Amino acid sequence: HEPDFKRLIAFLKAMEFNSLMRRVAEFSEVDAGAIEAEERLVAGAQAAASTASEAGPEGRHSPSRAEISPSSPTLPLKGGGMPSRQPLSGERNANFTDSPKMLATARREAARGAKFDRAGYETVRSLDRLKAIVARAVDLGFVAIDVATPGADPMQAELCGISLAVAPNEACYVPLAHRQGGEGAGLFRGDLAPDQIEEGVALDALKPLLEDAGVLKIGHDLKFTFQMLALRRITIGAYDDVMLMSYALDAGRQNHNLIALAEGAFTHAAIDIDKLLKPGKTRITFDALGIQHAAEYGAERADIIFRLWQVLKPRMAAEGVRTVYETLERPLLAVLARMERRGISVDRQLLSRLSGEFAQEAAGLEAEINKIAGDTVNPGSPKQLGDILFGKLGLPGGTKTKTGQWATGARALEELAEQGHELPQKILDWRQVSKLKSTYTDALPGFVNPTTHRVHTNYALASTTTGRLSSSDPNLQNIPIRTEDGRKIRRAFVAAPGHKLVSADYSQIELRLLAEIAGIEPLQKAFREGLDIHAMTASEMFGVPIKGMPADVRRRAKAINFGIVYGISAFGLANQLGIGREEAGAYIKKYFERFPGIRDYIEESKKYAKDKGYVLTLFGRKCHYPEIRASNASIRSFNERAAINARLQGTAADIIRRAMIRMEAALAKKKLSAQMLLQVHDELVFEVPDKEVEKTLPAVTNVMVEAPLPALSLSVPLQVEAHAADNWDAAH
Repeated sequence: HEPDFKRLIAFLKAMEFNSLMRRVAEFSEVDAGAIEAEERLVAGAQAAASTASEAGPEGRHSPSRAEISPSSPTLPLKGGGMPSRQPLSGERNANFTDSPKMLATARREAARGAKFDRAGYETVRSLDRLKAIVARAVDLGFVAIDVATPGADPMQAELCGISLAVAPNEACYVPLAHRQGGEGAGLFRGDLAPDQIEEGVALDALKPLLEDAGVLKIGHDLKFTFQMLALRRITIGAYDDVMLMSYALDAGRQNHNLIALAEGAFTHAAIDIDKLLKPGKTRITFDALGIQHAAEYGAERADIIFRLWQVLKPRMAAEGVRTVYETLERPLLAVLARMERRGISVDRQLLSRLSGEFAQEAAGLEAEINKIAGDTVNPGSPKQLGDILFGKLGLPGGTKTKTGQWATGARALEELAEQGHELPQKILDWRQVSKLKSTYTDALPGFVNPTTHRVHTNYALASTTTGRLSSSDPNLQNIPIRTEDGRKIRRAFVAAPGHKLVSADYSQIELRLLAEIAGIEPLQKAFREGLDIHAMTASEMFGVPIKGMPADVRRRAKAINFGIVYGISAFGLANQLGIGREEAGAYIKKYFERFPGIRDYIEESKKYAKDKGYVLTLFGRKCHYPEIRASNASIRSFNERAAINARLQGTAADIIRRAMIRMEAALAKKKLSAQMLLQVHDELVFEVPDKEVEKTLPAVTNVMVEAPLPALSLSVPLQVEAHAADNWDAAH
């Protein structure tokens, strides 16, 4: 509703929010001078000021200027100073009288109408000019920032330049380490180009701004910038990340890279770095790029980041995802940055031995494949495999790809193997061991940092629809845990001398969340009483007593329990259990009859996703599935299964994020020096001094078990299994 402007001005005057008061008075055309500050609030403010004065520096809190300003940031006028606020086009009435949705719409329309002027970008070559820009950013209370490097590994890359922006088209690039010779330098790196600020001098000027909690730093994929600056002993203060804002808003329906966001938000074609650096063998590194081109590219990135912040910030409030961003996305950024910098040790000698073992195993499997095929065949050639399997041997079910080749993907081979055909299974075995060799035992030593002598993975915060993290360079989340070969690779991840690795893993978390969300009382009761959930399910379904239950019966119930979470079909369950499809279908039907709430949950999830285009986790994360209404039945069915699972997997992802965000402070409070190194879906891995293991295990477990609180109190208790050992496999 429209506020009582006189009362609002009296409040603002009492709080000494003078800039806000003047803007409200100007907007409402009320004479602020004729209104007295509200006496009751003045007295309270004076008492609070007195208390804060007595408390000393530790008793005071200085919020970011961006935190205390209204949702629409002040747009500076070109040339400096702090004028009375100039509203964005179409926004004037949205500030005080309209909904967040209308404000977001006004911002979006204004942003689309604002042109990019690359000619106005500045290249900062003097320290005095850099200091002036820093002073302007401090005065405004916010600045967009981006860093440029010649390499993609923040643990080893040089800092080539820094981009800053404080308003649309008011952006600059600070070159620090560009090389002479420029784009014609080829393989040979020249000396530093002239007229650049030395890195240490520039960072000394920027450090107070970057560490100031009263100035909001705005970035895109800020974790990389965090890494670069942390290695240079700079810790970023208050910050926002537009990539994570976009992720909270549009996970599953939008690419969150800067070029895609600029195109979507502003219909602006941003400069493509791949074109600047040239393709193929002629490709150059960023430090060899001419400063003029680098400055245009870098300044534009900062400009886009700033404009995206203006557009996405009100959208989060309008679309109800601000809490997700502020409690699950933004705080995790700094936590992951620290985890990545810590890295983890690997036993290179063990990896070398494993590589030899896997090579022998692969060679043995290749010989068996040739013997069964009756011909010499390259197991890595899909064409040769297709010709042998569906041509020479005439195995059933063969289909061809668009190129006319036989399809020999994992699914096709698995179906043939389930039917009892030996050759497809041998090929699958060969692929598995070959992948482990090439992806891990051969590749991991190359990822060992020459300075830290540890492996530093990279976690992507905005790559999945459900909120799960993904890992790359190297990917540590896809190491098989249920195979002996996969466990061998985990043994190569070791604790530092005098330490243990601690693995803390949520037990059956998605199944527990299914019991919670679907309201399945028998499952809830079993979890509360600590029963064997799979034995209980088997007993409920098949009428078999839990005591003395045959292992095969429990295994079937376990397959159904976990399969239901992922929308398993009768065909899939039949393959898993090695039974007929009709029998598997009967099991699933009986399961739904015994636990009707699960069928209701599935249907409710599908309907909600079709109506809204997304599903919600228990913490309000939106997981979008725009193709759930697709006319293609296969695509539609895939999206339905994904949406059903997303509520569970997404909630589990939110819970472990909450645990990670709280973990470091909880350990520090107990004076424990354990360090969190890895996250693998439902598991956290720590490095702990030997003498602290006994105290660390319950501390870690408590944080993980209590992670949903106070936002959510589950009726089904979470369970965490934590163990310590010298290597990752033994700790699991």
